[in-house]
Amino acid sequence: MRSIWNGAISFGLVSIPVKLINATENHSISFRQIHLEDGGRIRYRKFCELEDREVAQAEIGKGYEDADGSVIPITDEDLAQLPIPTTKTIEIVAFVPEDLIDPLQMDTAYYLCANGTPAAKPYTLLREALGRTGKVAIAKFALRGRERLGMLRAVGGVLAMHALLWPDEIRAPEGVAPEGNITVRDKELDLADALMDTLGEVDLDELHDGYREAVEELIAAKAEGKEPPTAPAPEGGKVLDLMAALEKSVRVAKEARGAGEQGAEQKAEVRRLPQRKAARTEPKETGGKKRAPATKKTAAKSGTTANRTATKQTTAKQSATKQSATKQTTAKQSATKKTEAKKTAAKKTPAKKTPAKKTPAKKATAKGA
Repeated sequence: MRSIWNGAISFGLVSIPVKLINATENHSISFRQIHLEDGGRIRYRKFCELEDREVAQAEIGKGYEDADGSVIPITDEDLAQLPIPTTKTIEIVAFVPEDLIDPLQMDTAYYLCANGTPAAKPYTLLREALGRTGKVAIAKFALRGRERLGMLRAVGGVLAMHALLWPDEIRAPEGVAPEGNITVRDKELDLADALMDTLGEVDLDELHDGYREAVEELIAAKAEGKEPPTAPAPEGGKVLDLMAALEKSVRVAKEARGAGEQGAEQKAEVRRLPQRKAARTEPKETGGKKRAPATKKTAAKSGTTANRTATKQTTAKQSATKQSATKQTTAKQSATKKTEAKKTAAKKTPAKKTPAKKTPAKKATAKGA
């Protein structure tokens, strides 16, 4: 890694020669400006207003424009000879707890590399002292034409420095907070706490730039003449019920982390579910009397069924007895009728022989005539 500044850390009477190296790098995709009509590249050329011609970079310097429009030239040598000790020195002014620094002040990050063998021992001493005390060093240094604040801390086996903004460079949050007196209920705070606990911690090394990957896919698709991927439909919208949104967020977060039903039962108290379940399992009361146990109901039902079965059997026996008696009576009546019919037929038989006895009378009458 190439150093961008050489100087020394001033630590009391100790001087530690160091090199300043950028600790971050930009991975964003850069675009060129082109002419839409023919795809030609657009370039900016630097012209001198007095001579009306293009000038090279070597001919360009710095200057300060005064209020009357006149320009005062400022060279790099002028800036290097400024009468301040921080032009080539990182001057430590105090050691403070790390949580005293507001993250809003943090800017660009750098690595400090020991410059030469004699710097190794004091460099290690400062690194170990910061690591053991848990403090950070506040320093002043000059870089790129301005003096800045810096925060030195131990990171692994090296010293890192974060450029800090001056306090007057931090804007006050006027007009940013919501207007009016907004009250947040304890149940909403409980659900918010549950959501934070469910999301838990994250390994920052696993996070990646999704926007850059999408741009790379877009460029690859266009280069191959394919249809570029489309953006998914936006989810969500206006939050109408904060409690419902929090409960759904907790549920979705648990499902995403594979918590399942066990995790939901462990933290059910924040979702007000246990009270509803308890109300369903307890027996209801009517008129101050509790319902009879299910065992008694079963016994009562069994007794009633047995009584009904016995009654049906008795009725069936009585019906069978009545039917038998009726059949016997009917059979006797039929036999009696048959006997009377035979007797009647026997009595009527002699009456038929009467005409045969009248024959002699007819003969006698003929003789007398």
